[in-house]
Amino acid sequence: MTAMTATALEHTTQQHALPQQIPLRRVVRVELRKMFDTRSGFWLMASIVIAAMVATVATILFAPEADLTYYTFAKAIGFPMTVILPIIAVLSITGEWSQRSGLTTFTLVPHRSRVIAAKVAASIAVGVASMLFALAVGAAGNLLGTAIAGTEQVWDVTPVRALQIMLGGLMCLLTGTMLGLLFRSSPVALVAYFVYSLLLPTVFGVLATSQQAFRDLQPWVDLNLAQGKLFEGSLTVEQWAHLGVTASIWLVLPALLALRLVTRSEVR
Repeated sequence: MTAMTATALEHTTQQHALPQQIPLRRVVRVELRKMFDTRSGFWLMASIVIAAMVATVATILFAPEADLTYYTFAKAIGFPMTVILPIIAVLSITGEWSQRSGLTTFTLVPHRSRVIAAKVAASIAVGVASMLFALAVGAAGNLLGTAIAGTEQVWDVTPVRALQIMLGGLMCLLTGTMLGLLFRSSPVALVAYFVYSLLLPTVFGVLATSQQAFRDLQPWVDLNLAQGKLFEGSLTVEQWAHLGVTASIWLVLPALLALRLVTRSEVR
């Protein structure tokens, strides 16, 4: 009787055992697939390739021969990346609310922070792959452009500088992620990003021009100014400090607030 009872209890326990938690890597794969599945998502990803090719051809055709260097190609290709990558991040984050699929997603994965972490990881993976692609296309453009112009090849992007450029691109992407979490609406978050990246730097520039006190303060509060140094070359210790402070003010703190709102808000 004892052995039969133990067997029966074990069988009952197995029947009522809780399902295993979905691995995070599987959630990341799903989020990556969702970024490519829709027609808009596909063309948004395709726009990275198209923009890189157009920027390369335009640089070869219109840049002065003396400026045909690796950095010129990387900069020309990198500029549209700083616009496209935040849009990708915004659409990835806000998809659950804009497409009203949040109830399904958060039922399958109840811990919202894991879903958000998967979305961020997928966006960063796409961002890193895009920037590596941009650097590769820039190298090809440098080879082709100098061959056509008959000028000497200049490889003026060191590995450290390439990493800084990638960090600058990822910060643009993460800004889109933060705004997507904060507003959870694609149109609002996209408008907010362009205000963030275009209007605020203009306001800060006007204040710095007219107010000496703000001119000294600007490097500590203007994220666009501090972030721009990543694309220009090696940063000094003070410039790294500027970047850390401004990123904390405009990126980290709003992201923490947004994450708290997401985990506590009602999903409809």
